[in-house]
Amino acid sequence: MSQGQFISHCTADALAGAAQQIKAGRLVAIPTETVYGLGADATNPEAVARIYSVKGRPADHPLIVHLADMQDIEEWAEDIPDFAIDLARSFWPGPMTLILKRSALAKDFITGGQETVGLRVPDHTLALAFLNEFKKIGGKGVAAPSANRFGHVSPTTAVAVHEELGDYLDGDDLILDGGAAKVGVESTIIDCTGTAPRILRPGAVTVEMIEAVTGLKVAEREEVIRVSGSLENHYAPSAQVILDGYPRPGDGLIALASHPTPEGVERLAAPINNEEFARQLYGALREADAQGIDQVIVIQPDGSDIAIAIRDRLGRAAQGR
Repeated sequence: MSQGQFISHCTADALAGAAQQIKAGRLVAIPTETVYGLGADATNPEAVARIYSVKGRPADHPLIVHLADMQDIEEWAEDIPDFAIDLARSFWPGPMTLILKRSALAKDFITGGQETVGLRVPDHTLALAFLNEFKKIGGKGVAAPSANRFGHVSPTTAVAVHEELGDYLDGDDLILDGGAAKVGVESTIIDCTGTAPRILRPGAVTVEMIEAVTGLKVAEREEVIRVSGSLENHYAPSAQVILDGYPRPGDGLIALASHPTPEGVERLAAPINNEEFARQLYGALREADAQGIDQVIVIQPDGSDIAIAIRDRLGRAAQGR
């Protein structure tokens, strides 16, 4: 598994070099606060096609474009409603993707043939530095779905990216090591094409946060826009995931620290709160596969915070691949 150059000391020169590589059509795996993304120049159809190839991702699945700055959304979107601007001002940089009416810059190979585009400004120092270096040399944005094979567990460390995709990357592709992701689950996706915001995928930005900022009630969800991570079976390890069951000897267990570990059960994670649960979840599911565990019991966390996103991902993981 030697493909893809691993860069652990991301100096200014290294980031400038990475920006040049992505401009030349290479893939660059980047850290964000949510999960690691597999990035390509969002205006380069051949480079974006390689994302789909490396991930084994269906071609009609839209990609999220990562931007260096909130001001850049005007290049990618049209008819931006005031409430979307309010959300961007409040939560960018951050774990939130806005779905907006696309501009001419957002081609079908980014939008999955839809008239909408997903945009986000990530809250990660290294990612923002990289995006700014790319912008300096004329880059418009970086398309970056999670850096894993399609349907598999998203990577939250650079090592996990290499384990997942090393066999599929070329020697000129890069993996930037920015440490462990601090959120651990993918961004909240908010549809901003109607008269009120709609959540298409839950994440760290919650209904209460959205309503507090916009003064609008979050609209009921209607499945009309295809977005990342919306399939029923997704985020799944090789192990079978069982929700809220009782673990038997040989099983893996993921639960809050207050939940005891029965004898003979492999404890994969014991987070102390819901935020830590989100940070540890994907790494724990990967560890189950690394240990060859066949079945993982997950005691789901309660709450209306990031726990909603955790339960969403677990529901999909439990469906398998």
